[in-house]
This record gives sequence, C-alpha cells and structure tokens, in this order.
Amino acid sequence: MTEQKWTMLPAAPGKCPDCATAHEPEQPHNAQSLFYKMNFYQANGRWPAWSDALAHCAPDVRQAWETELRARGVSI
Repeated sequence: MTEQKWTMLPAAPGKCPDCATAHEPEQPHNAQSLFYKMNFYQANGRWPAWSDALAHCAPDVRQAWETELRARGVSI
C-alpha cells in the first residue's frame, strides 16, 4: 500500500497561515486547530504539542500561556 498524500485549502484571508485562526503574530498558534495539527503532522511526521504552538513566542508570552494552560490542567 502506498502512502496517500493530501492537500488542504489555505487558511482564509486574514487568518494565520499555520493554524487558520485569527491571532496576533506574537501569540501562539491554536494547538487545538485541526488545520494546525494536520499541517504540523505533514511537515514534521508527528502530532504537535502546546510547546510547538508556543515555540515562536517571546519568553514572556510563552511563560504567561504556560502558566494559564497548567492552571487548566494542560500538560506542557
């Protein structure tokens, strides 16, 4: 059996091209977005974690998000 390749439509205009969610560039990608998960998997061969979605953020933004995610029971 050969591996199937698939293609997704690009994100809507004005949405993040990585997660198809409206957010400021300094904020993390939406790690729960199916668009983000599928694109990340296709590029990296593994499913993303919140740490991946936060990787491009400045340290203070990342720390604030990690604090709030942990407060909600999310493992980083």
